[in-house]
Amino acid sequence: MTQQQIDAVAIPPPLRGFASGAPPARAFRLAWAAGRITQIEPVAGPPRGIAASAFVDLHVHIDKTYTVDEVGEAQGDLQTAIGKMQAARGRWTEAQVRARMTRALQDAWASGTRAMRTHLDWTGVEVPVALPVLREVREEWRGRIELQFVSLTALDLFDVDGAAQRRAGTLRQHGGILGAFVYRNEAAADKLRRVFELAARNDLLLDLHVDEGLHPDAQALSAVAHLTVEFGLQGRVTCGHACSLAIQPRAQAEETLARCAAAGIHLVALPTSNLYLQGDWSGTPVQRGITRVREARAAGVNVCVATDNVADAFYPYGSYDLLETWGLAVQMAHLPDAAAWLDAITTNPASAMGLAWDGRLRVGAPADLVVMPAASGYELVTPSGRQRQVYRDGAAVS
Repeated sequence: MTQQQIDAVAIPPPLRGFASGAPPARAFRLAWAAGRITQIEPVAGPPRGIAASAFVDLHVHIDKTYTVDEVGEAQGDLQTAIGKMQAARGRWTEAQVRARMTRALQDAWASGTRAMRTHLDWTGVEVPVALPVLREVREEWRGRIELQFVSLTALDLFDVDGAAQRRAGTLRQHGGILGAFVYRNEAAADKLRRVFELAARNDLLLDLHVDEGLHPDAQALSAVAHLTVEFGLQGRVTCGHACSLAIQPRAQAEETLARCAAAGIHLVALPTSNLYLQGDWSGTPVQRGITRVREARAAGVNVCVATDNVADAFYPYGSYDLLETWGLAVQMAHLPDAAAWLDAITTNPASAMGLAWDGRLRVGAPADLVVMPAASGYELVTPSGRQRQVYRDGAAVS
């Protein structure tokens, strides 16, 4: 049994599944063999790199990725992006969707991602063309990237065709998650109640696009927190975006976040798409479009950062390098002690996805690692500091 090791790496405290002594050591020797960590020992001197567990991307859209050349960009208008994608969706073949999904997974794999949750547009009665492809691709990538999927349906269309229970049955059959897009809907709380009733009746997790805009009256997140507790779904609900929290009065936003913490809601910030889609496009925008990340963590909410859209109408740029997206979040949200926020792309989304490994580094844990040359959190947000060696099952990924 050949042992490999790396010396003098920092392991951010949120990623430590071991006691690091008092005072805590700054640098560690990390060794592994047969795909498992065998040793984590403190070493003298400063760290010469940072080690993290492989990344977990909690919110992506690999069914429509890499389509911007086909559909064009939306230049910051969310409804324009929705319309462009809706017009194009009917033309897509299984072969096209498969090629795009495979390209996305290859990009994520090379960048150090071990698990992803993708939303699939599900607008009508029929199963979308992306679902059978996703199921096949999920099997092909099993053991490399664990892939979950969410049905994404506009709240106002959620059960106008009477097909919601049928959709729930399909999700249960294939291990899917129930989802909806919620933004300033009339009678939103009543419509959300039907979503929660369906989830509770069918024992489904929920993953919702919530309040993706900069209108202070977009307050569905508060209703979601109430319903989560009412239906006993604590810890089973994930909410992405929540941009409107950023422009609501601070006291109101913090009250909502306290409710989210009590409900065990997982909150996902999506800096790339929301930087592009939110704010004024007639000039330089003042508002950044990111939710109240720091306040959410202070309230005890499980905070995650994810990729969202890549190269489509919603975000015409980007890649599936989650570390690059995380670096943008650090800058947009003014996150202090950047390395201490690496849990937002490792352990926190692992918890939200219910993964078998929590992502904390400890003896016996999988040797699924991302090792970066950055000697500090500051360097980690630079191109050179983000260079990395990815290890999966203890073997280097080239």
